[in-house]
Amino acid sequence: MAVDRERMIEARACIAAHLQTPPRLAIIIGTGLEGILKAVRTAAAIPYTAIPGFVRPTVSAHAGTLVLGTLGGTPVVVMNGRCHLYEGYTVDEVTFPVYVMRVLGATHLLVSNACGGINSALRAGSIVVVEDHINLMGVNPLMGPNDDRMGPRYPDMFRAYDPAFRDLALAAAAQLGIPVGRGVYAGVTGPNLETPAEYRWLKSCGADVVGMSTVPEIIAGVHCGFKNCGLSVVTDECWPEALKPVNIAEIIHNAERASGPLCRLVEAIAQRIGPVVE
Repeated sequence: MAVDRERMIEARACIAAHLQTPPRLAIIIGTGLEGILKAVRTAAAIPYTAIPGFVRPTVSAHAGTLVLGTLGGTPVVVMNGRCHLYEGYTVDEVTFPVYVMRVLGATHLLVSNACGGINSALRAGSIVVVEDHINLMGVNPLMGPNDDRMGPRYPDMFRAYDPAFRDLALAAAAQLGIPVGRGVYAGVTGPNLETPAEYRWLKSCGADVVGMSTVPEIIAGVHCGFKNCGLSVVTDECWPEALKPVNIAEIIHNAERASGPLCRLVEAIAQRIGPVVE
């Protein structure tokens, strides 16, 4: 792990100057969740470029601002946009904000993403609660010397996605009447989408969805002691047995279609977590 501890302390100090209350919940916004910011009572919005160690997303849908405030009465820190490996950033740059949000005081990490659905039970527009993942990115944020102050040398990934946090998300969805699936997320680097042979192989490996983010953030989250939860929006159907060429307009439409239910779900999750640290 090559987290720059000095830079992390600088980042914490920069953000803490804008904090009214230490955050309880950290949220990483993926495609389809931008609307959640309308429900956040914002105390401050800091451009990534103003925070030491943060890098700026180059993908147009990712704004690159850190939002501080409350959601459902719970203090939150929200990454409005993430960086990806395919943008040319290192895995350390991608995961640096996770460690910063943890040292700010957040205990729960909610990561969202857009993905392709490999399991034919998952239709475009579906929301999936991630139960586990497969790391096919060829990198790991924990490679290199370990800083024992940040986390253990050999963190156990047996419950990378916290069962209690997952059950809380499922209960919130049930109460709202929002149908959700459950599945395994395969993380790849991108930015190209997969070949038919790769989709067939991914399905044989047990993957239900595939995407280009989340996995490094969750690994870092486990390392530094977060309780993690992942929410995926299926934007295109990548069923190996019925594969069709990708239609970008349809992908965007499917992400937008899921945005409303996803935002309501995240707000309900935040409310259930509550403002008091256990």
